[in-house]
Amino acid sequence: ITSFMTNAPRSKERGAGMSKRVRNKDKYDIPMWHRPTISIAEASAYSGIGTGKLYEMTDTEDCPFVLWVGTRRVIKRKPFVEYLERQYSI
Repeated sequence: ITSFMTNAPRSKERGAGMSKRVRNKDKYDIPMWHRPTISIAEASAYSGIGTGKLYEMTDTEDCPFVLWVGTRRVIKRKPFVEYLERQYSI
């Protein structure tokens, strides 16, 4: 018994059937220095501080550069840069 699907083309890429518009719906090419907020991973790449240390720094309630979006934390870019400029060590 052969299945009618044996000759169907199969793509190994996830979401191959989705249109390009749907895949790129939330992706915009806005430079980091124009965005008001950045992710923890982006802040890590930007500053050279590890993600673990950034999570530790943003856990406190008095952190001046964290913004909670539901349960997700994002970094306010300008206050983060100003904070780094004032610090001697982290």
